[in-house]
Amino acid sequence: MSEVIETDVVIVGAGPAGLFTVFELGLLDIKAHLVDILPRAGGQCSELYPEKPIYDIPGIPHITGQGLTDDLLKQIAPFHPTFHFGEMVETLRSVGTAEEPSFLVGTDFGKEFKAKAVVIAAGGGSFQPKKPPIPGIEAYEHKSVFYAVRRVEDFRDKDVVIVGGGDSALDWTLNLQPVAKSLTLVHRRAEFRAAPHSVKAMQELVAGGKIALKLGQITHIDGENGELSTATLKGNDGAQEALACNRLIPFFGLTMKLGPVANWGLNLHENLIPVDTEKFETDHPGIFAVGDINTYPGKLKLILCGFHEGSLAAQRIHHYVYPHKKLLFQYTTSSTNLQKKLGVE
Repeated sequence: MSEVIETDVVIVGAGPAGLFTVFELGLLDIKAHLVDILPRAGGQCSELYPEKPIYDIPGIPHITGQGLTDDLLKQIAPFHPTFHFGEMVETLRSVGTAEEPSFLVGTDFGKEFKAKAVVIAAGGGSFQPKKPPIPGIEAYEHKSVFYAVRRVEDFRDKDVVIVGGGDSALDWTLNLQPVAKSLTLVHRRAEFRAAPHSVKAMQELVAGGKIALKLGQITHIDGENGELSTATLKGNDGAQEALACNRLIPFFGLTMKLGPVANWGLNLHENLIPVDTEKFETDHPGIFAVGDINTYPGKLKLILCGFHEGSLAAQRIHHYVYPHKKLLFQYTTSSTNLQKKLGVE
C-alpha cells in the first residue's frame, strides 16, 4: 500500500456533475481529487456521445459531449484538481464522527486517500457494452470493431456496418453516412425502437440508395491483424451474405454495473443513492451523491440538475472542511476575491 494521500474531498467519477462540483468546491478553497475508472474525464458525455449535440445546457444552444467536457476542464483549471484515471474506488471506510467526518478511500490500484468528505458522482455506475455473440470479435475490438463512436474521422472512407435498431444505431447511421464509403444498417426486424423522425430519415436514405438496410444478424467476421474485411449476414430467410466491412459498430445497449458502491454500507434504492434536497447528502454525514447516481422525489436525470446538486453539496462540505469558519456567500460577478481565484481580475 502506498502512502495515504490527504485531501479535502474525494470525488468518485469525473463526468460533468463531478467536474462542476470541483468548480463549486474551488470557489470555497476546497481541494479535490477525482477517481474514475475511465481513461479520461467526461463520463457518459465522452464515452457515449462525444460528437453528438446536447441542446439543454442553459445558455448554450448546442454543444457536443466532448465540447462540454473540454469547457468544464477549462473552467476548473484554476483549482488544479488531481485526476486518477483508470482506477476504481473499491473501499470507503469512515474513520471520523458525524460531527467531524473523515474517510479512507481505497482504489484497485492500491492508492488510499484520507478526506473530510466524499462526493459520489458515478453516474449509473460502470458502463459496459453488451457484445454480440460473434466468435473472435475480441481480436478486432478498438481497431475495427467499436461500441461507441469517439471520432467521426475513424470511419471516413470506410465500409461501415452498424448493427442495432435503437436511437444510437439510427443516430450514427445518419451521422456517418456522409463520411463513409458505404454504410449498411443491420437489424433483426423491420421495426425500430428509435425516434420516428430518425427512422424516417434512415428510410429516405435507403430509398435513395445512399445506405443499405439488411434484416438479420451478423454471425461471422473476417480480417487480419485486427482489421476487418467482411462480415457475414444471416438473413431472416436463412440465406447468408458477405458484406464489405472495414468498421463494425454493434449497438446492443449498455449494461450498468453499480460495482463496489453496493458494498459501501449506503442506503440504496433500486441501485441509486437516496439523498436529501437541501445539501444532497446521504444518510452518512460527509458522503454526498450528485448526478445520475442519486435519487430523491422529483429527480430528473439531466446534466443541469447535476450542476445544481454539486453546488449545494459544496456549501455543506465547507462546514466539514472548515468547521470553525463562517461561510460567506459571494457572486463571481461581483466578488473580487472569487475573480482572483479564477484568474479573471
